[in-house]
Amino acid sequence: MIHVFHNPAAARAVFPRCVLTIGKYDGMHLGHQKILQVLQQEAKRLAVPAVVMLSEPQPEEFFAGAAAPARLSHFADKVRFLEQFGLDAVYCLNFNEALSKQSAESFVQDFLCTELGMQSIVVGEDFRFGYQRQGSVATFHALGALHQFTTIGVAACVANEERISSTLIRQYLQQGDLQRVQAYLGRPYSLSGTVVQGRQLGRQLGFPTANIALMQAKLPLLGIYVVEVVHQQQRYAGVASLGYNPTVSNDLQPKLEVYIFDFANDLYGQQLQLHFLHKLRDEVKYESLPLLQQQIARDVAQAKLLLPALLAATNPTQA
Repeated sequence: MIHVFHNPAAARAVFPRCVLTIGKYDGMHLGHQKILQVLQQEAKRLAVPAVVMLSEPQPEEFFAGAAAPARLSHFADKVRFLEQFGLDAVYCLNFNEALSKQSAESFVQDFLCTELGMQSIVVGEDFRFGYQRQGSVATFHALGALHQFTTIGVAACVANEERISSTLIRQYLQQGDLQRVQAYLGRPYSLSGTVVQGRQLGRQLGFPTANIALMQAKLPLLGIYVVEVVHQQQRYAGVASLGYNPTVSNDLQPKLEVYIFDFANDLYGQQLQLHFLHKLRDEVKYESLPLLQQQIARDVAQAKLLLPALLAATNPTQA
């Protein structure tokens, strides 16, 4: 069970010393995983816990508000991934006005060293921090000599002559290139949430859907998708709609609905995770419900044709 801390005193009480990494870790792509692997190795070398510090809100969200880029993953999904990765703890750093104005030197000396007991820091080579992003890996190296901690800068992860980043993955999600996204994440892109009451229109159309409460109002992808649904460690296939339901509503917030093949159980209040395997199409506004119903039937038929190859690529050990 991974520990989640929100104040340094609580963290220090459980883990007097630690090896630390800091960042948004939005998406947990292969570049992030490379850093996390080095973090684990360093923690093992020093025989101290491996801790990931996540900023909430993310800095872009603090400074740009609604204009900030869509998140790839919300905080709960980040914690879930880090637990599966085998990390010891997550420290949730409240990114606020005071922190945004704190110098890099003060942040390292007063917070990381004095309050958290950091013995080593592992970050990407291009990591920046502190007031106006003035701190860098070089800053860590210089301060480490004064405060007796080591610094490891990890090179970027490159594939197909592209530097893997959260920004690049957002671009491929918007383009509908889920195969490239999966390659750069090391797994399919996923969203999770709790099933809530919907309008039950899908039931009327012959395709009952589970409506999933989204943790974020701005999303990096929209459209109709072939998905794998994970529920209570069981996997199912289906078709998901992620968007504004233009045929039947004028929703201002995106909605996530999934029609799960060969599944009839009550899911209200339960947690689902959706793995996005293939984009079928963009959302379209149809002139009538019968036309929408016909298109859903075509989507389902196409998804079932594609599924064997998609699932084999996603879960090769199960193929």
